[in-house]
Amino acid sequence: MKRVLTSLIILFAIVGAGCSQIEEKGQEVDQEASLPYKEPKVIADGLQIPWSIDQSEGIFYLSERPGHIVKIEEEKAERQKVVLEQPLATAAEAGLLGFVLSPDFSKTKEAFAYYTYTDGSGQFNRIVLLKQDNGTWKETRLLLDQIPSGQFHHGGRIEIGPDGKLYATTGDASNEPEIAQDIHSLGGKILRMNLDGSIPADNPIQDSYVYTYGHRNPQGLAWTKDGMLYESEHGPSANDEVNLIQPGHNYGWPLIKGKESKEGLETPLFTSGDSATWAPSGMAFYEGKLYAAALRGSAVLEFDLKSKKMREAITGLGRIRDVYIKDGFLYFVSNNTDGRGTPLEKDDKLYQIPLADL
Repeated sequence: MKRVLTSLIILFAIVGAGCSQIEEKGQEVDQEASLPYKEPKVIADGLQIPWSIDQSEGIFYLSERPGHIVKIEEEKAERQKVVLEQPLATAAEAGLLGFVLSPDFSKTKEAFAYYTYTDGSGQFNRIVLLKQDNGTWKETRLLLDQIPSGQFHHGGRIEIGPDGKLYATTGDASNEPEIAQDIHSLGGKILRMNLDGSIPADNPIQDSYVYTYGHRNPQGLAWTKDGMLYESEHGPSANDEVNLIQPGHNYGWPLIKGKESKEGLETPLFTSGDSATWAPSGMAFYEGKLYAAALRGSAVLEFDLKSKKMREAITGLGRIRDVYIKDGFLYFVSNNTDGRGTPLEKDDKLYQIPLADL
């Protein structure tokens, strides 16, 4: 009898533990059986519309669109205040967007940020230098101001390239697509600057931040090991793009879209086509492949640069905003709390998965 009771107790304990796990993870457990890869590990949850991922000495820093930086150390998250010189805009897709740590962050505690703001003359985007002090980030220097902004299409990705320059993607401000073709406008471009905000002497257009033009709403940048730059870009309802970026070139918007071609204009390497959309955002490179976050595609997309094939590497977790690769691991953030998604329990989240598992 004691042996039977003991067995029943153990059985109930196992069943109870399983129920607790299902209750805690909610929808994620329901999806696990159908996933073609191992379930990603959750590093942090309860995030508020995270936009950019960066890391220094094993500590993650994430920008959140409402105006915070989240520090994640040993899977413990701390939401830190950001003090900006201008009030954040509340337009759709706007707020604190791109964020990248300075190469000497461990010493200077400085980082670069891109945000949308409003003042008495309108709504704009700007690129600034932030400094961290006792858990608070403060805007200390303005690098570039009055980048065009509108109801949508703010661009917003900033990255430091292998050449040590700061690159930024800017949108066409949604109701002014023609500015993408105007080399005197900062909208609809990829911009390149020195880390002090000055214009590099070797930029393709003299005395101009403009590195490439003819972009609609670019939100991803990634370099290969040999220094080739790729970009991801939102198309008009469909025809999203992944482009190989060459300095001074014109990427066609709004004159062409998708696989259309015209002399003097660049056609993308990959496009979602006329009837599908990815809404691609942050991007990273690893061993011949580009990994791109997809918002409306609700996936992490994998683009094989050799075979020219695309596949959904990760699905089932909703809208994905940014990706980051380090030491053989892929990190990515969901964006289900941005007003356009359906939040899962404890969304949004920072996930981790070994690239070998994909």
